[in-house]
Amino acid sequence: QVYLAESGGGSVQAGGSLKLSCTVSGVTLSKRCMGWFRQAPGKGREGVAGIEFLGDSSWYADSVKGRFIMSQDNTKTKNMVYLQMDSLKVEDTAMYYCAAGPSWSGALCRAEKEYMFWGPGTPVTVSS
Repeated sequence: QVYLAESGGGSVQAGGSLKLSCTVSGVTLSKRCMGWFRQAPGKGREGVAGIEFLGDSSWYADSVKGRFIMSQDNTKTKNMVYLQMDSLKVEDTAMYYCAAGPSWSGALCRAEKEYMFWGPGTPVTVSS
């Protein structure tokens, strides 16, 4: 059974930082798209960042470039990805989701519909 679980969300003031973690089990992650998505209140879900697990490729939404960094821990005992979020803005407030998708395929890994496994999300609130 595939299981994803996010953690690290919380409340922070604008300009602050948070680091989200995502633990994955039940699926082989090698060369898969791994992504972070978010959904703000009253809005649709949008892509934030993605990486090729055990690879070198990545993508970031324009709104987070230079502020967010996605990374991975691919040691033998861990299948985890992270999202370091710095210089947070009020507009970053959202539920953040970790997702596992197909084998890395460039532009397709930016598409939410390509991701088949999702975590329940962790909330991030940024106040002014």
